[in-house]
Amino acid sequence: MVQVVDSEHDRTVAMLGRWVEQNSGTMNLDGVRAVGAMLRQELEPLGFKIRWADESGASRAGHLIAYHKGKGKKLLLIGHLDTVFEKSSSFQHWEVKGDTGVGPGSSDDKGGMAVIVAALRAMQQAGTLKDADITVVLSGDEEDAGNPISISRGDLIREGKRADIAIDFEPLAVRDGHDMGSTARRSSGSWTLTVSGRSGHSSGIFSPGVGYGAIYELSRILDEFRRELPEANLTYNVGLVTCGATAELQDGGLKGVSTGKTNIIAGTAIARGDLRALSQDQIDRTKAKMQAIVGRNLPGTTAIVDFDPGDYPPMAPTEGNRAILAKLNGVNRDLGLEAMGELPPSDRGAGDISFVAADVDSLAGMGASGSGSHAPGETVDIPSIFKQAKRTAILLTRYSRER
Repeated sequence: MVQVVDSEHDRTVAMLGRWVEQNSGTMNLDGVRAVGAMLRQELEPLGFKIRWADESGASRAGHLIAYHKGKGKKLLLIGHLDTVFEKSSSFQHWEVKGDTGVGPGSSDDKGGMAVIVAALRAMQQAGTLKDADITVVLSGDEEDAGNPISISRGDLIREGKRADIAIDFEPLAVRDGHDMGSTARRSSGSWTLTVSGRSGHSSGIFSPGVGYGAIYELSRILDEFRRELPEANLTYNVGLVTCGATAELQDGGLKGVSTGKTNIIAGTAIARGDLRALSQDQIDRTKAKMQAIVGRNLPGTTAIVDFDPGDYPPMAPTEGNRAILAKLNGVNRDLGLEAMGELPPSDRGAGDISFVAADVDSLAGMGASGSGSHAPGETVDIPSIFKQAKRTAILLTRYSRER
């Protein structure tokens, strides 16, 4: 398998370049489907049966699901076809500079899909794929999941309940030159805080009949979030604020519009942010604290915090997840590679594997490493594709021999 991965170096790099050249921003539905068709061409010759899971009900392109029935443990491989770079982005093309590939989605997550294909091809040529039970789920909207989640992640959740082991191929984490294993990922959810106050002439601010206005109340709440909520593995960012005599959100909450004058007390203030945690208990506890803070209103004001549906759940660290990393480190030993340590959960964002982690032992971050993810100039470390493919091919082979 190692020899096959090395011998197909040029083929794999060229394949990745074709994928990167095809724009597949989440909302470019035709582009996502086109990349899905390219993956179909790679997987069908390996004996996979392909199903395209339509996602039109969630206004997204859909997902590619590939099945290879066999013996041994049921293995679920997770990646995604889409990128954050829509057709409007100026960053569109693939370029190789030595050992570095530059292009949209080159590491997140087309480099991860290259790892999957290279590993499966190595297994097929070595004769270890024929008896393996492997399902590959490549979602078309990982970067911006469609709602309702019951539609956009329904197929993935069902495959997770069937599987014995789940591995995601999001980018490999490297810390101080050392490859790391990801046994946990935090959740990702959004909240909206809406504050109302009594508008009027600024000369009346703080008076008993007027109160403090919406902006002072918003400031109090956000500052108390900052002071009262902190705990390990928890973050709560404020990403957008709009306030004034009038204020409203537009473009699905991505834009704020307000009016006001220095001599008018603000009547409305709105803030949007996110919440990331390591367990459902931590999420529930933090939301309760936020509700309590929001309820301690300054005179003349009211406030409501709403938590958006469609959150990404957490992938909590478990002994089952750590057992996968331990088995992977057995592969590393046999390949003469350094053992991989456990990545701190706060160093990893949310991902699709979190939707199955409550049902199946899971490991994240088996894709290629790179830099600048989600930004123009994103890169992939080309040698990491082949190192990860070797690890993956051997790990999947060993699991496929276990009941």
